[in-house]
Amino acid sequence: MNTIITGNADAKEAALYVDYIENKYNRKLKSLDVKIDGEYVDLDYKFQAEPFERIRRITGYLVGTMDKWNDGKTAEERDRVKHSIDTGLEVL
Repeated sequence: MNTIITGNADAKEAALYVDYIENKYNRKLKSLDVKIDGEYVDLDYKFQAEPFERIRRITGYLVGTMDKWNDGKTAEERDRVKHSIDTGLEVL
């Protein structure tokens, strides 16, 4: 995916800012808005989304999914007591 560059900087200068930000944060940019006002430069940037895997604690194990569990462990998860949080708020 290419970085979307907007603002009033020339392409060469904007490319240098892209390299600087990506190297500093070790992430890929989604968009960069470069606004130059005399000596001042305003950089408004957004990074590309990073993949995220949810990890939960189930029956004493930290897991992402239960795909590789055997029948016994799956039954243990199914039979466990699931607790809810009482917020004290009434649903109308």
